[in-house]
Amino acid sequence: QVQLVESGGGLVQAGDSLRLSCAASGRTFSSVAMAWFRQAPGKEREFVGAISWNAGTTYYADSVKGRFTISRDNAMNRLYLRMNALKPEDTAGYYCAAKGTGRLGSDYDDIRAYGYWGQGTQVTVSS
Repeated sequence: QVQLVESGGGLVQAGDSLRLSCAASGRTFSSVAMAWFRQAPGKEREFVGAISWNAGTTYYADSVKGRFTISRDNAMNRLYLRMNALKPEDTAGYYCAAKGTGRLGSDYDDIRAYGYWGQGTQVTVSS
């Protein structure tokens, strides 16, 4: 079991930056791959970024590539998402998720590949 709690969301203006955090407890955090997803009202949950157990591999959605950075601190059991140059279309609930394995496969952007989820943190970007 992995318990995940997100924080760091808020209301910001377009062009601002935010850093989201995900605190993990339970099963060894350092051995599992992690990801961020987001869900806007009326839309399906979508992939944002993923990171392997040792941060050796990362993937990003095209919509955030170059603006968002996913990272992790295994000593602190923390996952992060640094978001720069925020746009109104980034407005959504942001969720961290954990896989049951440490590596990222071809399903890195598939919701079904992740078995553990946090409750989400809201990010609202005003224009």
